Amino acid sequence: MREDRRLIQKLKRGDNDALRRLYEKYKDDLLTIATSMLHEAGTAEDVLHDVFVSFAAGIGKFELRRSLRQYLITCTVNRVRDRFRRGKYEMIGLDRIGPVSSNEDRPEQSVMFSEESQLLTDALAEIPFEQREVIILRLQGGMKFRQIAVAQGVPVSTVQGRYHYGLDKLSSVMNGEVKK
Repeated sequence: MREDRRLIQKLKRGDNDALRRLYEKYKDDLLTIATSMLHEAGTAEDVLHDVFVSFAAGIGKFELRRSLRQYLITCTVNRVRDRFRRGKYEMIGLDRIGPVSSNEDRPEQSVMFSEESQLLTDALAEIPFEQREVIILRLQGGMKFRQIAVAQGVPVSTVQGRYHYGLDKLSSVMNGEVKK
């Protein structure tokens, strides 16, 4: 957090290298979350770009109160929601999604990882957006239910319900119990 505060101060003074370092520090987490929610890498990259352009444009008035990571995750999720609300995003067919790769050296492990990743990606696409969002923010974003509730503007109990119902549906879809 100290490093983030220091980089933000440098950015406020016009140091563009500070923005690059913040981008490099958080881009993987944010891109993973956006890709998981949108199921398309190109659109997720657009969202990430929009988040950092807006962040840089508003840096003069920005005050870091908590975690910069959590702030950027919330901005990313809001951008994804905006795309859905405005109808600018259309779900693509899952057959057009490229395979997820693994750093695994053994081919049989790589194949198993790729198949399991594709099953999870397909299953996530079949559950309601609000439940998918909570699951992704909790598991990939590392956010607490309280933080998700603030980001979604709903009570904590609603977030917990979405999480548990989403996990149940995800499990059912992955076990072939629910058909689309």
